[in-house]
Amino acid sequence: MLLAACDDGGSSRRVADAAPAESGKPNIIFVMMDDVGIDQMTSFGYGGANPPKMPNMDAVAQAGIRFRNTWSQPECSPARASFFVGRYPTRTRIYQAIGPSDLANSQLSPYEVTIPQLLRKAGYENGMFGKYHLGGPENNQAVNTGPAQFGWDYFYGWIGGLPDSIDVQAGGGATSGGATCGFVPGAAVAPVGAARGACYFPDNSCKLVDATTGPDVAGLQCLAAGGILDPGVTACGVKPAGIDFSRYNAYYVSPLMILDNGREEKVPPQDPRARGYRTTIETDAAIDWINARAAGKPWMATVSYTSAHTPWQQPPAALMPDLAGVTAFDNLDCTSTGAATTLRTLQNRMTQALDTEFGRLLVETGIATWNPDGSLNYDPEASNTVIVIVGDNGSLGTAVKLPFDGARAKGTAYQTGVWVPLIVAGRGVAEPDRDVEHMVNGVDLFELFGELAGIDVRQELPVSRPVDSVGIQAYLKNPAQPSLRQANFTIGGLNQQANGGRNGPCVVGTSPGTCTQIPTSKSVCEDNGGFWWGVGHDPLAPYDGDDTETYETCAKVNQVRYATNNAALMYEILPDQSAAVRNERYKLVRNTFTRFDTVEGIIKEVEVEFYEVDQAKGNAVMLDRDGASKINLDGTPKPGWTIEEDQAYKDLKVRMDRLLASGVVCEGDGNTDGIVNQADLDNWGRIYSGWEKSSVYDFAGHTAGSPPDSLTDGFDRDIISLQLGKTCVYPPSVY
Repeated sequence: MLLAACDDGGSSRRVADAAPAESGKPNIIFVMMDDVGIDQMTSFGYGGANPPKMPNMDAVAQAGIRFRNTWSQPECSPARASFFVGRYPTRTRIYQAIGPSDLANSQLSPYEVTIPQLLRKAGYENGMFGKYHLGGPENNQAVNTGPAQFGWDYFYGWIGGLPDSIDVQAGGGATSGGATCGFVPGAAVAPVGAARGACYFPDNSCKLVDATTGPDVAGLQCLAAGGILDPGVTACGVKPAGIDFSRYNAYYVSPLMILDNGREEKVPPQDPRARGYRTTIETDAAIDWINARAAGKPWMATVSYTSAHTPWQQPPAALMPDLAGVTAFDNLDCTSTGAATTLRTLQNRMTQALDTEFGRLLVETGIATWNPDGSLNYDPEASNTVIVIVGDNGSLGTAVKLPFDGARAKGTAYQTGVWVPLIVAGRGVAEPDRDVEHMVNGVDLFELFGELAGIDVRQELPVSRPVDSVGIQAYLKNPAQPSLRQANFTIGGLNQQANGGRNGPCVVGTSPGTCTQIPTSKSVCEDNGGFWWGVGHDPLAPYDGDDTETYETCAKVNQVRYATNNAALMYEILPDQSAAVRNERYKLVRNTFTRFDTVEGIIKEVEVEFYEVDQAKGNAVMLDRDGASKINLDGTPKPGWTIEEDQAYKDLKVRMDRLLASGVVCEGDGNTDGIVNQADLDNWGRIYSGWEKSSVYDFAGHTAGSPPDSLTDGFDRDIISLQLGKTCVYPPSVY
């Protein structure tokens, strides 16, 4: 049996990561960080003047390999889909974060083949903990059971993924609001704050809390324990009538879902399991599952942390040991009206709390131990577990660390939006504590997981199902391995909604602000400090006095602003689609906009930019900043254009066209097996008889050429029938 270090703080846990000696298959811990770009990571040479403290991940990075040239997709759902199926968004049709209005055509198709499904064939058990966000519960026949459908034997987390907004009434304990971080603040915050109180729990029990009962203010102590504070009182009595345990509260009260080998349990907010700090819940669930695995059977645990996604909310002080005794940050404003420095402090603290819990995950599963000084003692040779850590996309603009560009961050194909940290550590990694500067893409993790499990993923997939991944295990074994990619690619855009709809416009920032259609709802827009112009928007005089009017696009918002007051500055608009391709030195960006022109009205525009980029550490890094493009927006070169740049530009344009063309849609072939046949009719029939709503067999509406309408009905059957026998050719990969 393989031995892990034995000092686990006094507990007597078994070694959880012993894999079958005869198979040599390692266990895998796959950790995803949410909205943590490479700009946050000191272990990669960045972090700015005030980086989040991440000593545990730094220790693993030092014991493994840092892939310093890794691209993901600009947003979380397309990125996560690419990790698990090895295919770009052009093939999965997931272009942005999946929201409640997105159709099944922009969710992970039930006919995709995921890495948990492949690993199951190799004898692996698969567990997922935390954020799912690959499909459902809305507009999806699987509803809440998507993880089970895609091969996870056990799931403990959140299907929709995003936390709800902060409850500024703290469950009813702050009846007049003012609990800007979701808990009753300290006594220094008048008039809602309190130094003490009675903490009530869903089972009607109660305990008194104050400064002597924990390191946090009374309100946060109570919330983190799963309770609601009745502030200021000095004795437990009858629970106040205003306390409401059914209210959601960002990272502390969430609609938990548990799937266990066919068993489905939706955990209500009154249940203690759905209450507590989400990062801790995610970690606890992973620890319990890993430690329950039978010795001799390999497993893969996907720990999909929600942090540090908005809404930014204060973690418990116990997860930030360096702040012990510091009271200056006890009473923050976590709402979007908070000061920028405060919000950055919150994001840093959430990232640090994630790192703290990641360290506990390794220690309490026997993969690492704590040193006497509290630092992590991780020896990759002491266990048979490979650790893979990745950021799902770049950081949110307001959290970006210099010298990276907060105006070109998450949601765009610029470097700050798609350049993510990737760490791989474990037994057999040659020459650990090294950097790999070659291009890697998030899709490559699909093939890496297969390589680790001894699976040739390409042999396991239908020939009609091309993948875009490259096997990167060679980098682990050979420090001199040449680059395995000639190019890298990323793309973000709009998901498919009923009848051609899209997310409502959301304006962030000022002077004049930027309009984006990334946020999936009014609450998500406001959680990110934005003003919502979509359905149910608030009046904004003098431009609108009717909050029932709907503005479908940012271009329409600008048209309204201009028509009402042509002296007003119109908003900047983020692109509908942002794609990029690069080689070792140069990068091509292609942005597609819907804009309002004061002469032509609402128009479509395509802009192409060309940059020189690199991975230099610190402030020396060369980024694709505004004004740094080597060509004008009309495609003509700027002065100083070289023969080398001209050749690279032409080559990248060809690659971009080929990659965009890989997103071919073949009507009728809902299962993407390369032919429209009886199987498609049978699949349509099963959906029609038991569901009828949104599915990958919803090809069109009720008129010729109309977009899908969220119904799987007779019109879709007719399309399949008309296409019977048609062969669909899906373009091959472009590396």
